[in-house]
Amino acid sequence: MFDFVGKRRWFFVISGIIILIGLVSMLYSTIAFGSPVKLGIDFSSGWTMTVRFEQQVEQAALREEMALLGYSDAVIQRVIDEENTFLIRTGVLTSSERAQVEEALGAQFGDFDIRDSALADETVSGETTNVAMIAVVVASIGILIYVTWAFRKMMKSLRLGVCAIIALLHDVLIVLGIFSLLGVFFAIEIDAMFITGILTVIGYSVNDTIVVFDRIRENMAKRTGSPIESIVNKSITETMPRSLNTSLTTLFVLLALFLFGGATIHNFILVLLIGVITGTYSSICIASQLLVVWERGGLSRFFGPFRRMLPRRAPAGA
Repeated sequence: MFDFVGKRRWFFVISGIIILIGLVSMLYSTIAFGSPVKLGIDFSSGWTMTVRFEQQVEQAALREEMALLGYSDAVIQRVIDEENTFLIRTGVLTSSERAQVEEALGAQFGDFDIRDSALADETVSGETTNVAMIAVVVASIGILIYVTWAFRKMMKSLRLGVCAIIALLHDVLIVLGIFSLLGVFFAIEIDAMFITGILTVIGYSVNDTIVVFDRIRENMAKRTGSPIESIVNKSITETMPRSLNTSLTTLFVLLALFLFGGATIHNFILVLLIGVITGTYSSICIASQLLVVWERGGLSRFFGPFRRMLPRRAPAGA
């Protein structure tokens, strides 16, 4: 049986390095672009219009035409309740540029009606981001309360809730850090679907963590008096097949969607791909290990071996 608990310091160090690289990238991105990750037009001012074509028009063809006009980053969404109707959003356009777009669309797809046209304010997108942040905070509080209540028969059940929240934040920071790096080196921008992806990752992360915690609770009841390290390690080993099977089947589906799905969902799928991997990792290597550290005396004892590795200062007068 692999000793996961015995390797916990290295798990923390690996996660710390990845998160630190991400934080440095987010700091650089904030200085260079004004935000921790490179924002797409969903989070900036732009021009929007809703158009209804007289003839059948495919969304992919409309996107291709906008790209030929120089607006490859345009957001194009089909209006579900109306046939051949699309919402088009680009960056800020002048009157002549708008006229050029309308003329080109008419020449390519025939007659169409403009239902509405307006300058979209970035304040709306900012409010969306704020709502998402509030949702994360509310979800974290709800998770803390639920986990504490669900494991109320265990001693110090609040610790399990706190560990689950830390693992959740660990996953979110890694996703943000990776997308910050992608924005810096490959100019990849995030859109509104990124927020949906982050919230989905939170749910997946907590679900996987609770599965491991539930097995820890069962083994604590069966193995009264056993060291916490032994109980946690056994619980991780027992839930490992379930976690890996669930994660791998999910990853296969997401990978297929990423390779063969439309360009509009690439970033969303990429968030989920990263989130499934980090969520599985954090439930085994972060949340459970934090519980052991907390039960065994906290961070002061945990970092003791690392402090002994540092060079000692010579006594005064030596």
